[in-house]
Amino acid sequence: MLPKAGSLLELGVGEATTLNGVLQLLNTDMGDAYGFDISWSRIAVANHWLQENSQKAKLFVADLMSIPLADNSIDVVYSSHSLEPNGGNELPCLSECLRIARHAVVLVEPLYELANPEAQQRMLRHGYVQGLKQTAEQLSAEVLDYRLLEINSNPFNPSGVLILRKRPKQNIGPFFWQCPLTGSMLKPSNDIYYASEVGITYPILRSIPMLRPEHAIIASGLKV
Repeated sequence: MLPKAGSLLELGVGEATTLNGVLQLLNTDMGDAYGFDISWSRIAVANHWLQENSQKAKLFVADLMSIPLADNSIDVVYSSHSLEPNGGNELPCLSECLRIARHAVVLVEPLYELANPEAQQRMLRHGYVQGLKQTAEQLSAEVLDYRLLEINSNPFNPSGVLILRKRPKQNIGPFFWQCPLTGSMLKPSNDIYYASEVGITYPILRSIPMLRPEHAIIASGLKV
């Protein structure tokens, strides 16, 4: 079973239109909410949208291949068409999702193997992901659900759901941010996140943490 309450993270949160709906549906039955995207501009719009809808989440700029969170730090990790364009990178994408998840990963993505031939050809042309279920099983995740959704607005891009439970059960440690380059603990301080162990900082731009590997700044002499 999936946890009824706990922390939640959306991969590729965009303008938070999906996250806003999820938070409204969950209401108070959850803990902290997080989301990231590669675009600072989209996160800025997302923060404004959540504020207008009286919702709260910690949003940040990050990369799907190097999520700046500790192992087993988020109860449920989910996506809505965020893995879609990462064909060929299914293994590293799912590895990162399962690494940070404590309990489950919920993916709403096009499922190539369940699509009709016309949709499959379109997915191939656009470089969409394939073999998500097989990749998850390769990573020892338990598949709880795997199917196409009954309602799809675009028959050539049919959405499906893949729900994964993490196994074996992991020891749950404290939540913390980590350097996407080294895995060292990151601590916020004024306008930066600082990994003192390795002397690397990441800027905070107008309250939005910039936590992609290319945002790293060497600052070994910094005193915080």
